[in-house]
Amino acid sequence: MATRTTRRSQRRTEALSRERIVGAAVELLDSAGEGGLTFRALAERLSTGSGAIYWHVANKDELLGAATDAVIAGALPAGPGDPAAGPREEIRAVALGLFVAIEEHPWLATQLSAQMARNPWGPVTPRIFERVGRRVRALDVPEENWFTATSVLVHYVLGAAGQNAANTAGARALGPDADRAAFLDSVAKAWEDLDPEDYPLTRAAADQIRDHDDREQFLAGVDLVLAGVMTLRPAAPPS
Repeated sequence: MATRTTRRSQRRTEALSRERIVGAAVELLDSAGEGGLTFRALAERLSTGSGAIYWHVANKDELLGAATDAVIAGALPAGPGDPAAGPREEIRAVALGLFVAIEEHPWLATQLSAQMARNPWGPVTPRIFERVGRRVRALDVPEENWFTATSVLVHYVLGAAGQNAANTAGARALGPDADRAAFLDSVAKAWEDLDPEDYPLTRAAADQIRDHDDREQFLAGVDLVLAGVMTLRPAAPPS
C-alpha cells in the first residue's frame, strides 16, 4: 500500500510542473492581485497540496519572480529580430510589447520595479536590457554609449507603461460604468480652470487630453527618446 501511495504521489508531483504552477500564479495575480496570491489559493486552483508546490517553488518571492519572468518572456520577441524592419521599428515593437503586457497584467509594473531594484542580475532585468540593447547597438551607437542609451529607453518604457497601468487601474476603480472620455473631459476642464499666470502651459495643453490615444502617445515618447539616441552616432565623414 505504501508503495502504491508513493507512486501516486510521484505521478502527481511530476504532473504538477513548475510551468503549471507559474501559469496558475499569473492567473491568480491577474484576478486577485499580489495579496490574493497565496500558496493555499494556488493549491486550491491546482487541486493539490501546498507541499507539492513547495517542491517546485521555495517561497512567494521566488514565485513572483518566476511569474514576472514568464510574462516578460512571452511579451518580448525572441531571436535576433526581423532584419527588414530595422532597429528603430524593432525597438518600437519591443516597447509596445512591454506596454501591452503591463497594461494586461496590473501587478506587473510593481513587480518589474522590485525585480530591477532587488534582483538586477536576473533573469528579468537582463532579458529586457538585452532585447532593447541589441537594437541600440544595431543603430550604430558607439559602445561607450550602449549602457546609457539602453537604460534611458528601458526607464522610459517601464515608467510610462507603469503610469498607464496605474491610470487604467484607477479608471477601473471608478466602476464598470465609468466613461473614459467623460473622465478625461473632467480633467481637461479642471486644467482649463487653473490660474493662467501660474499654469499657462498646462491650460494650453488641456484640450489635448480629451482625444489622446495612450498607445500613440507612448510610442511618440519612444520616438522622442530614439531621436536623442540617434545623436550619439558618429557624424558621417564629409563627402
